[in-house]
Amino acid sequence: MLSKCCFTGNLHEGESIGEIKELFGLKTYVTGSASNDKIVIILTDVFGLKLVNNRLIADQIGKAGYKVLIPDILFGDPVTALDGSVDFKDYAYRHRPEVTRPIIDGFLHPLKKELNPKFLGVIGHCFGGRYVLDLIQLPAPLADAAAIAHPSSLENQKFENIGQTPLLISAAQVDRSFNTEARHTAEKILSENGAVFQVDLFSNVSHGFAVRGDITDAKVKYAKEKVLSDQIHWFDHFSRA
Repeated sequence: MLSKCCFTGNLHEGESIGEIKELFGLKTYVTGSASNDKIVIILTDVFGLKLVNNRLIADQIGKAGYKVLIPDILFGDPVTALDGSVDFKDYAYRHRPEVTRPIIDGFLHPLKKELNPKFLGVIGHCFGGRYVLDLIQLPAPLADAAAIAHPSSLENQKFENIGQTPLLISAAQVDRSFNTEARHTAEKILSENGAVFQVDLFSNVSHGFAVRGDITDAKVKYAKEKVLSDQIHWFDHFSRA
């Protein structure tokens, strides 16, 4: 479930280099390669594409040779304050799965049909994590490889039905949304089902570290940068497979 840790964090410095376009019915941040051969889609936290942190992450993946897209899955309703002052329950209701999943499907299906990428990777941070699992469900996964970092609102059933789509999980030591029990349960399910997966646990960091962590703390900075490099390496490997 969404909790205060999903609505707090730190603003990072930097200027994004991509642009916002209208794609498949959604405002979308576009960066990286001009080619449609290898596309990575980022499903964000509740701060969406307006948070520069998210755009800077996309830019780094774009520099690795991918076209990177951040669709506005929040439909013009991102959280703007990083201090946790929003009404969590009200926001979660406005962006419940019955609302959000059709928005994502309405973007993904025409994208695959019209752009026809040779490789499609999906990343989900926090709020976006559960929807990444939706996109790799059998019998017809929409992505070729997936990565999630400190996800929220996950259901065990989602892990039971992902087949052989490679899944990278980057977890925080301190995380109410994806706690130790939930992580161990996910590992057990994935192992028993013969899934292709990797789980990394980062110590001394909390929920949101890969996007909104306090990078003045060397431990957090390391973990944030390692998640990003892991995601790029994950997609590099499976896009060549």
